[in-house]
Amino acid sequence: MHKDRHALVVDPGDSAPVLAWMQSHPGVQLDTILVTHHHADHTGGLVELVERTGARVLGPAMEKMPVMSQGLGHGDVFDWHELTFEVHEVPGHTLGHIAFWTQAPDQDPVLFCGDTLFSGGCGRLFEGTPAQMLDSLDRLAALPGHTRVCCAHEYTLSNLKFALAVEPGNLALIAHMGLCTRLREQGLPTLPVALHTERAINPFLRSREPTVCSAVRLHNPQAVDEVSTFAVLRQWKNDFR
Repeated sequence: MHKDRHALVVDPGDSAPVLAWMQSHPGVQLDTILVTHHHADHTGGLVELVERTGARVLGPAMEKMPVMSQGLGHGDVFDWHELTFEVHEVPGHTLGHIAFWTQAPDQDPVLFCGDTLFSGGCGRLFEGTPAQMLDSLDRLAALPGHTRVCCAHEYTLSNLKFALAVEPGNLALIAHMGLCTRLREQGLPTLPVALHTERAINPFLRSREPTVCSAVRLHNPQAVDEVSTFAVLRQWKNDFR
């Protein structure tokens, strides 16, 4: 995002697209970089961007960054020009994963959630536990429904294909699949997506819904409570083709 002559970047896995954008916007200075977690596809551009621009880097306090950074944790707030960002710890994909939420004047709020929440899905559990990820998603789902979810990858269609396997009768999900299919056919992104839409169509935000619980238990009877149901759901997605 940018404001006047100032730019902010989130999770720059590659410096080249950022530098190309900066070159096409002379006079705009990259002064801040936000990082949600330590994986290379989110940090790969940091070294060059910091060397070229001198931008400050703000990232998770519990994870090591390839450059000097200001470590942030749950409940921290910071300002970027007229915007105030809230920091939410969302472990699961990685242990130190954080997300950033902000409300711009006269605009819908924005959530930068990295690889915790995807449209129609959630991140794999590389470091955290199912209980941690369930709790993290609960906290993100509690944010205002008109929040624009800016996740880090365009995985929407494959996620929705799985979601339909879980909830084939979900009319909101069927409609959203149609919309997203048309967008991708036109070469357009499916993101950002409203959080209230995710609450209606994302099985990982709906793992306590009776339709989802029934499908998960039919898939694997070991789903006996909310955490084991979420764990089975996530493994089902891992194996889904």
